[in-house]
Amino acid sequence: MSKTPHLWMRHESRPTERRAPLTPSDAGQLVRAGLRITVEASEQRVFPLADYAAAGCDTAPTDSWLTAPDDAYVLGLKELPAGPGAPVLRHRHIYFGHAYKGQAGATELLGRFTAGGGALLDMEYLIDEAGRRVAAFGYWAGYVGAALAVLHRRGLLSAPLRPTDRPALDALLASGAGAPGTGTDGTALVIGALGRSGRGACDALTTAGIEPTRWDLAETREIDRAALLGHDLMVNTVLTTTPVPPFLTKGDLDDPGRRLSLVSDVTCDVTSDCNVLPVYDETTTWEEPVRALTAGGAPLDLIAIDNLPSLLPGEATVAFSAELAPQLRRLADWDGVWARALDTFETAIRTRDDLPAR
Repeated sequence: MSKTPHLWMRHESRPTERRAPLTPSDAGQLVRAGLRITVEASEQRVFPLADYAAAGCDTAPTDSWLTAPDDAYVLGLKELPAGPGAPVLRHRHIYFGHAYKGQAGATELLGRFTAGGGALLDMEYLIDEAGRRVAAFGYWAGYVGAALAVLHRRGLLSAPLRPTDRPALDALLASGAGAPGTGTDGTALVIGALGRSGRGACDALTTAGIEPTRWDLAETREIDRAALLGHDLMVNTVLTTTPVPPFLTKGDLDDPGRRLSLVSDVTCDVTSDCNVLPVYDETTTWEEPVRALTAGGAPLDLIAIDNLPSLLPGEATVAFSAELAPQLRRLADWDGVWARALDTFETAIRTRDDLPAR
């Protein structure tokens, strides 16, 4: 591996992606520590290119990562451009690949890596010795997911969604709260309440004047289905790497005792066998953030946006960058977190029989 790692931070191809893996400040610290960082131009990124240049980073045109040096690590967040004619992947890519749990498009993506000789260092699998993720957007995903749910129930959610900041979002949540004890918002349940995303969801609900019911491992080992369906709003923040009994099934939608009328799925593991909410098969979007799962006398709406933190791009980027930057500083050592990420990738491609040989 290169003794002086070269990070190439790419423009995000998804139009609604405003975040970045690194802030200009953290990028500058890495440059001073000896790393070389090239940042592509991106009109939608929350931090301007000039701030990265001022911090000592090189700059490059939008979508020029395909021409990056062979030893560069291509750093991003969301999906790479795909489809017919998509190039093979010869670089080591650091981003959320969503390719190890049978998700849609996984075979195509991993095939591009094996054909090109590159590697996926998936951010979801950057873990410490105890198996804990070292960098995640979870808190802000949970916060925004719960906030959108509250705003929808209050009739204050308008589309298309627009990125904002926490003070503005909190002011909106607080301004629409009912008087204490009135119960005008109904009852809320957060599943996975002790995790990063769960804590974010609970904090957003508290800001809105709603004290949620908090479930975690103990409560989900054997779901109290009547209690779950007895809430007005549910926020799911559980991400699992192995299949578990679902929290909500299509049969539950027809339960005559169901009070539940809104689900916000922060996890959005929709095309995976690990999906704990197999009641929908497609995420919602910034343009159409809410979808009806049922209609008639007992409606049930769904919010399932898979880049929620991008609606608070400044706060989300600052928090994530603070966790990721120390790991990137150790890229040259190629042990610990990075060795485990590479091993996860190599195990994934070695155990599949639908990929070209490397």
